[in-house]
Amino acid sequence: MDYQRCFDDSIARLKAERRYRVFADLERDALRFPVALWRPEGQADAPREVVIWCSNDYLSMGGHPRVIQAVVDAAQRHGAGAGGTRNISGTHHPIVELEAELADLHGKQAALAFTSGWVSNLAAISTIAQLLPDCLILSDALNHNSMIEGVRRSQCERKIFDHNDMAHLEALLKQAGTGRAKLIVFESLYSMDGDIAPVREIVALAKKYNAMTYVDEVHAVGMYGARGGGICEREGVMADIDIVEGTLAKGFGTLGGYIAGNANIIDAVRSYAPSFIFTTALPPTVSAGATAAVRHLKTSSAERALHQQMAALTKHALKAAGLPVMDNDSHIVPLMVNNADLCKQASDMLLERHGIYIQPINYPTVPMGTERLRITPTPRHTQAHVADLVEALADVWTTLRLPFVEAKVVPFRPAAALEAHCVYPDMKRAAE
Repeated sequence: MDYQRCFDDSIARLKAERRYRVFADLERDALRFPVALWRPEGQADAPREVVIWCSNDYLSMGGHPRVIQAVVDAAQRHGAGAGGTRNISGTHHPIVELEAELADLHGKQAALAFTSGWVSNLAAISTIAQLLPDCLILSDALNHNSMIEGVRRSQCERKIFDHNDMAHLEALLKQAGTGRAKLIVFESLYSMDGDIAPVREIVALAKKYNAMTYVDEVHAVGMYGARGGGICEREGVMADIDIVEGTLAKGFGTLGGYIAGNANIIDAVRSYAPSFIFTTALPPTVSAGATAAVRHLKTSSAERALHQQMAALTKHALKAAGLPVMDNDSHIVPLMVNNADLCKQASDMLLERHGIYIQPINYPTVPMGTERLRITPTPRHTQAHVADLVEALADVWTTLRLPFVEAKVVPFRPAAALEAHCVYPDMKRAAE
């Protein structure tokens, strides 16, 4: 058996399909984000300045002075690591404070922090479903990989309903009957297409057919709702959702995942989920930084307002240039290429020729033939950044002979903050 050849052949297949993923060596600048330094492979001593247009740090909270100061203070006071699993000395005070803030954010009795959003979905979905007798899981067809893995790990019966199709979901619920345990698993905002779930309709169906609801708000927490609680807060249905799952690594700019719900549900996951029990806890530094971000965004709407304005401006500018933006009602800006090879070429050309970094999105993240550049504006992008992006993309589309679409020229009336070049709170000032 030639073991090494097996791995060589596996990598060769990815490269032949143009699905081999290359990591860009980037050095983020907390004061100047979205500007970063890029070190091309083999040129570590010759970094180039680039602008990042695909970060999941949606609100740029990773560089907020309050968050940075909280991390520094926690490191000086508590050290670098957690010191163990939650059961073995890892339940430090900063993580207890974080969980209290997260429970309050969603109006729930309790919350539980994990090392990532992927782990929180895997652990929570599988454990909750396993603890419910003869549970039927009803899962949206476009749910994230972490949710799919949680459903699989549960080993419960599962049925997939067509994406955001309430008639199909109701038919499956009706077929199961009101007496059987049922868990509806869905996302509030789907990050590849940027579309939003009909959360009110899902809640109504759950009540009608006596089902529990589990919503992934990963791409919405921090960015939507009066306090950043997500789409369910914005739509006024948070109290009717049984389990909310979120991340600390996107809108809150740090690291980790969490769930929030009734105390007995959270306690059950804490007590039964192996991927929680046997994992070292988030360190005090990360917990304190995340707490600072959550607290800030509960009271500050400035970041959310600028974020939405920049997303709207970016979409408007790209559409006006005839670039194929997929329409949606969120901050996600999918730019469709629909070819894996050309998508990788477009990404490389943007980086090497124009100093703009947008990672190509291909299979298995999206279906083959729907490859795209997923653009994520932030409050710290400016009108000048948008102008440079449009010019660079127009050059790439022309060079690669990618199809333009009919330009959509619609009057755009930015708010006062956007007219002032999207001024973001000065990152050099001390935290208030």
